[in-house]
Amino acid sequence: MSKGSVVIGLSGGVDSSTAAYLLKKDGYDVTGVTVINHDGGFEAADDAAAVAGQIGIKHMVLDYRKEFSAKIKDMFVSEYLSGRTPNPCVMCNRDVKWGALMGVCNEIGAQYIATGHYAGVVKYPPTGRLAVKMSDDLSKDQTYVLSFLTQEQLKCTLFPLAGFTKSAVRSIADSAGIKVAQKPDSQEICFIPDNDYAAFIEKYSGKPSMSGDYVDMDGNVIGRHKGIIHYTIGQRKGLGVSFGKHMFVNKIIASENKIVLGSNDELFSREVRAGNINYMALDSIRGPLRAEVKIRYAHKKSPCTVYINDDSTVSCVFDEPQRAAAPGQTLVAYDGEYCLFGGIII
Repeated sequence: MSKGSVVIGLSGGVDSSTAAYLLKKDGYDVTGVTVINHDGGFEAADDAAAVAGQIGIKHMVLDYRKEFSAKIKDMFVSEYLSGRTPNPCVMCNRDVKWGALMGVCNEIGAQYIATGHYAGVVKYPPTGRLAVKMSDDLSKDQTYVLSFLTQEQLKCTLFPLAGFTKSAVRSIADSAGIKVAQKPDSQEICFIPDNDYAAFIEKYSGKPSMSGDYVDMDGNVIGRHKGIIHYTIGQRKGLGVSFGKHMFVNKIIASENKIVLGSNDELFSREVRAGNINYMALDSIRGPLRAEVKIRYAHKKSPCTVYINDDSTVSCVFDEPQRAAAPGQTLVAYDGEYCLFGGIII
């Protein structure tokens, strides 16, 4: 007897393929959906179709290139041109991937959606609200990029890989004969496969990079940069000028086309502010809150006290100073393994 019907995002990689296999094995009626976000996505759709045939599930392809450009590429380019450093995967999950999967779910009358992310969905005991819970395999945990999902989205979401390590997933795929069992993981942003952000931004926006001034922390001009889209907060390599000592990007002032350089020590701060808060395990913050916070994907969770501000932004005051908090990046707060909220660094 079927446990119900589920629509799973099938990317053609080992994680989503194994997740689909596990759902089918567990008794679900599974439909794989490949969401095409960019021109290079059709090859992945071929892999996904082959996997769907192997494990005996239905398969659909959705061309979401137009929606993806409007919601993600436009935002990505606009943020970089404004001197900020966005994480497109966070917003893509909420606004594109989950939107597409829930659309198919409603269309065919399925009960659940699923993906191959390494995370879990649980109720947070103190509030009863749904939250993403960190994966058993902390080296692959993806709760950071899921931090902007809504309660409505979480309510129908399954994460079949929550209790598995990456090595176990590949082993399962191998044993099941899944053709993509040893396919390498993607390491870059899907729509910029060569990792050349600046070239993509110039081509997409039609705006060539404009050189400008490097200035020191006191505002003195100390050199010329090749365009703000080539730089991120904390960067040392690739500055193109020798200063006789290590210098790092401390701030990007897009309105003046200036990049402020300073020492490594000057990159550290105890307080980081964030706005555009997506509450998850919590529905709000009413007073000072102890939490652990990540200020970027690969960042180690760091203890801090979170304060709510009058303008609904939050201020995270860390026990120890944090390095290179970049405006535009996602900030994610945790209580142990539960995601409390996500926000965008100001």
